[in-house]
Amino acid sequence: MPSIFDTADQPAVPISFVTKSTLEKVCAGLPEAAQRFARANGYSAKPGQMLALPDANGAVAHVLFGLDEVGARSFDPFRTGALPGLLPPGTYRFANAAPDDKLAVLAFALGTYRFGRYRKAEAPEVRLVPPQGVDVAAIVRALEAATLARDLINTPSNDMGPAELSDAALALAQRHGASFSCIVGDDLVTQNFPLIHAVGMAATRAPRLIDFTWGDAAHPKVTLVGKGVCFDTGGLDLKPSSAMLIMKKDMGGAANVLALASMIMDAKLKVRLRVLIPAVENAVAGNAMRPLDVFPSRKGPTVEIGNTDAEGRLVLADALALADEEAPDLLIDLGTLTGAARVALGPDLPPYYTHDEQLALDLARSAAAENDPLWRMPLWGPYDSWLDSKVANINNAPSGGFAGSITCALFLQRFVEAAKTWLHVDIYGWTPKAKPGRPEGGECQAARAIFALLSERYG
Repeated sequence: MPSIFDTADQPAVPISFVTKSTLEKVCAGLPEAAQRFARANGYSAKPGQMLALPDANGAVAHVLFGLDEVGARSFDPFRTGALPGLLPPGTYRFANAAPDDKLAVLAFALGTYRFGRYRKAEAPEVRLVPPQGVDVAAIVRALEAATLARDLINTPSNDMGPAELSDAALALAQRHGASFSCIVGDDLVTQNFPLIHAVGMAATRAPRLIDFTWGDAAHPKVTLVGKGVCFDTGGLDLKPSSAMLIMKKDMGGAANVLALASMIMDAKLKVRLRVLIPAVENAVAGNAMRPLDVFPSRKGPTVEIGNTDAEGRLVLADALALADEEAPDLLIDLGTLTGAARVALGPDLPPYYTHDEQLALDLARSAAAENDPLWRMPLWGPYDSWLDSKVANINNAPSGGFAGSITCALFLQRFVEAAKTWLHVDIYGWTPKAKPGRPEGGECQAARAIFALLSERYG
C-alpha cells in the first residue's frame, strides 16, 4: 500500500479548518485577495464545505475546510475523511489544529480507500504532511487493518468463499510468523465440530475451521473468534431477495477479527494471540439442515434448529467452545449476527455484551476516543429461558421475535465457561450510505476500539 504521508521538508498546501464561529478570525489571517475570493464565493464554513484559494498564477495556495462546531449534535470527528475526494492532486498540511488531530489524520487516511478489484478505481493523488505529535505508524496500522477488512467484505462471494477466506488468514499469519492450521469438510465431524459442519454441509464449497496462533505462550492468552459465513441464503428458511442482497458481508466478523489480529501482531502486543474463524456458506440443497433438526455441539449440549437463518451463532458456538477449552484470559467474538441489533441501534452503533464491568467501562472509553462507536447491551438472565427446547438442550432461535440480539448473546454465553473474561460484539460490518472516511460498502467496526483497549492493557 503506497503511503499517503509525506515528510515535513516537502512544500505543502495549508488546510485551515474553520467553523461558522471561527470563519471571520481565520479569514482575517489570510491575504486580502484570498479574503475577497472567499467572500465572492459565498464561503460560509458549512461542515464539509471546501474552498481552494488560488495564488496569483491560479495554483492552489490555501484551502478552507468547514468542520462541525464541537458539541454540536451533528459533530463528526471524521469530517476530514471527505478531503481526499475533494482536493486536487498535491501535498497538503493542516494549518491549524482539528478538535482531535489524530482522528483528523486517520479520517483523511481512511478517506483515500477505493475498492478496485473489478474496475479501475484510482486512489486520490493526495498526500499529507502529518501534524507534529501524531503517531504515523499507528495511523498506517489502522489504515491497513481497515483496508484488509473492507477488501475482504467488499469482495463478492464467488471470489470470497471459505477457501479464499482461509487463504487471506493464512497470508496474514505467514506475514507475522504465526502458526496456522485448518480443518476442512468432513474432518469437522471427526474432530468434533458438528455445528460448523451442519451449517456448511449443503454448500459445494467445504466448510472449515481456520486456526492460527501468534506470540509468546507465557503472555496472557487473548483469543479472537470471527463469524465467517461467506454467503448466507438463510438456508431452508430462505431470506427474501432484499435481505440476501448484501449477504456477501456475512463474513464481516471474520474480516474484522483479521483486521484486529493484524494490528495486534504489527504492534507486537504482549499477548499469546489465537484466532479462530469458522468459515462456511449457508446454502440450500437436499442435505441442508432443516427447521427442528437437532445436532450435538462440541461442548455437549444438543441444539434444536428453530431457524436455519440463525446460523452464525451455531458456527460461533463450536469455535467458542474450542477457545474456551484453554481458558483464555480474554475471549472476544465478533459477528454480523442479528437484524435486531440494527433495529435497536442502527448500522453505525454495534452492541457489545460482557459481564466484566471494568472491561465494559474501558471499552466504552476506547470506543469514544477512537470514534469507533459501540454500545453496551445487557446479558439479561431472565430471557435465558426463552432458549429452552422441548426436545433438545437449547434452541438456536426462540420464537416470539423479542430481544433478538440479547437472546443470541445468551445462546453464545452457554458455550463459554472457563474464559476469565468474554466479550461479544454484534457488528453490522457495512456502511449503507457513504460518510466522510467511510465509503459505502464493507466496514471495519469495533476492531480499532478493541485494539486500543488491548494496547492499553498489553502494549
